[in-house]
Amino acid sequence: MSLPKTLAEDVARNLVMVARLIDEDPEEAYAYSRIALRLASRVAAVREAAGFAAYATQKYAEALAEFRAARRMTGSVDLWPVMADCERGLGRPERAMAMAGDPEVQKLDKAGQVEMRLVAAGARRDMGQIDAAIVTLQSPELASNSVQPWTPRLRYAYADALLEAGREDEAREWFGKALEADKDGSTDASDRLAELDGVEFVDVLGDDDETDEAPLAEDASEGRDDQGGPADGSAKA
Repeated sequence: MSLPKTLAEDVARNLVMVARLIDEDPEEAYAYSRIALRLASRVAAVREAAGFAAYATQKYAEALAEFRAARRMTGSVDLWPVMADCERGLGRPERAMAMAGDPEVQKLDKAGQVEMRLVAAGARRDMGQIDAAIVTLQSPELASNSVQPWTPRLRYAYADALLEAGREDEAREWFGKALEADKDGSTDASDRLAELDGVEFVDVLGDDDETDEAPLAEDASEGRDDQGGPADGSAKA
């Protein structure tokens, strides 16, 4: 609203492209964010979008600068967890931990507090404190049977930390719980479970026309379990 109409439309188009591309083509999203930034660097939403685009391309120093600028403009604490994660990306996990203990965290909503917990656990792991990371993730949100948007990632992070600590049986259980909650496939919990169970996925199509030959059928029979069903989960496809 602070921009002339034509300029506002140009900026908006670039921000839309950032949102569309950031997951599939972060470098292209970053390029659009730079255009928006040149056009309207004094708009908080532009600085925030530029921050996320830089973050997606692992330009953590740049992302942190943009997030700080957006925060100064709005006074909002919403970006606090991703700012702390930028500190991790810059190899400064101790700063991320300091941010996790800052009073600003108490101003975050529930989703933001869970995100901050995930960042703090990651920082603990960066510092080699795997047991502390596990304890950090143990929370009412983790124990709850209620599925929230953050549930799959929280359970997944807990499972991954357990696995790093050598607690494989518990890790398998929590990867399973993450998979149950992950209706959108936001994690690779199913692949991690398959890994733990020793299941190998094979590209049966290959790179040539040999897939129609008889040996393929013979090989496929070796990938079946004792009940004659597919051991690799291919029935789901």
